[in-house]
Amino acid sequence: MPRYPLTVSNRTVVAAAALARVLAHCGDSPQAALHHLTGAVAEAPQDPEPYAVLAEWWRDRPAELAALLKDGGTLPTVLAQSYVDFLRGDPDGAALAIGAVTGARPDIAWAAAPWFGDQRFLGAVSADALAEAAMRTMDHGHGLDSDDMRDRFRPWLHAVEAVSAREPRPEALARMAILLRACGLTDESLALCDRADAVERVMLTEVVRAGTWRRLGDPERTAAAFERAIALDPANWSLHLDLADVRAEQGDFAAAVRHVDQGLLHEPAEPTLRAAGAAYRARHTGAPADLRELIELAPQLPADSYRDLLIDRACAGPGLPADLLAAARRLRNGPGPEAV
Repeated sequence: MPRYPLTVSNRTVVAAAALARVLAHCGDSPQAALHHLTGAVAEAPQDPEPYAVLAEWWRDRPAELAALLKDGGTLPTVLAQSYVDFLRGDPDGAALAIGAVTGARPDIAWAAAPWFGDQRFLGAVSADALAEAAMRTMDHGHGLDSDDMRDRFRPWLHAVEAVSAREPRPEALARMAILLRACGLTDESLALCDRADAVERVMLTEVVRAGTWRRLGDPERTAAAFERAIALDPANWSLHLDLADVRAEQGDFAAAVRHVDQGLLHEPAEPTLRAAGAAYRARHTGAPADLRELIELAPQLPADSYRDLLIDRACAGPGLPADLLAAARRLRNGPGPEAV
């Protein structure tokens, strides 16, 4: 007897699973069988029937299924790999695979799969693997802060709670807290950071906490978290840059320059740090040499959005020459250098 009433959706799933079973057993259409199975899972991720077919396939012809999964890369093969890893007793591999699938299509509640909430999985998956899997769900930049997404991600949130309580590794908890923040659960994200601190204070937890306070629009708490992060890892130049950016957002460009200078003590050749220093000095003092330095460094910056932000801030400096301003603003529309 099926576990669920045979609604139209359930009938579709049962039919697809039945067709996949036939195709898998005949042995001539393994790819088609996998296609129908993954389609059935997408239709109703919580339905156990497609997984039962996949389990039979793995039990009866493991070499055939393993050969199919070697192709990798496609959503159907990665999804099947997640369940096969679970069947093989590899919960870490299962978590990483379903994290990748979720990142590709977060509009489908893949983690509603019965095995993902099974104690055999939740009691065995490592905190590090679940944290990495949680990060993979955000790989493609899909927005997760909505009621619909939070509903689809409920199994992930339950897994985070279960695994963080069982194995409270601070850096893993901090990475899991990023997923909570992405889902709009900022209070829960901060609380998980506090739980990580109760085990051991590490730099990453403060960085995650800073990002959450920044999202909440609290620059002072953001800056305080970055300052604590720097105290834990004083040679990390990117932390000094993060703190400089926060002060620049507040309009305190003198403080921004000081924090950049601290970072340059540890990484004097870093182009992003040098460009930020030039931009914030130009904004603070209006010195043409600083804007000229920014123009020279801008093509080396890896992120166009940050380049444009620095140019906008620098160009607001007092009394800067019109020709330099024009040259800097042209860089906003393209990566090529401008001779000055």
